[in-house]
Amino acid sequence: MPETTAKPPKRPAKPKTTTSQGVDTPEATKSNAGAPTTYTEEMAELICNRISSGESLKSITNEPDMPCQTAVYAWLLRDPEFAKRYARAREEQADTLADQIVQIADERPEVNPIIDSKTGELIRIELSSSYIAWQKNRIEARKWTAMKLRPKKYGDKLELGGDPDNPLKFEVKIEAEQSLAELVKHAELKRQAANAE
Repeated sequence: MPETTAKPPKRPAKPKTTTSQGVDTPEATKSNAGAPTTYTEEMAELICNRISSGESLKSITNEPDMPCQTAVYAWLLRDPEFAKRYARAREEQADTLADQIVQIADERPEVNPIIDSKTGELIRIELSSSYIAWQKNRIEARKWTAMKLRPKKYGDKLELGGDPDNPLKFEVKIEAEQSLAELVKHAELKRQAANAE
């Protein structure tokens, strides 16, 4: 007798919400259900200001009274003026992140005092290695993001050049002269062959 396998029951479809721009968003990924999805100048200004001050779009859109990330992306596609302001806010965010790097580097580190248990005297002070690793990670994340947001200002620069009195020169002159010489030689051989006939 053949075995029959029962099909697993279908999962119910996740409810979707539709933004004012007609974009379907799965409810499960939208943590701020009921949030505004209609574009307003005030909301656009608030989002750009918060991005300029260093906040990520994800952290902003996770708040209950803010639009979902998908709605903001739809606004960017539909409104060129908002897209320009948003791009400018991202550039300003890079500057903010660069400022934060200096601030993090200047923070007073956590220390572990080592005290002699018999005398109660301070033997030495050790820095917390986990604190240093955490701070380094914070700096590197901001550095990487700033480099990607404003590569001309914060990216690694590769400059080719000599000193002002003796700059580097790239010449293709030799190859061009060789090619020209070969063409002249070929033309001369053709002329000689034509004269010989």
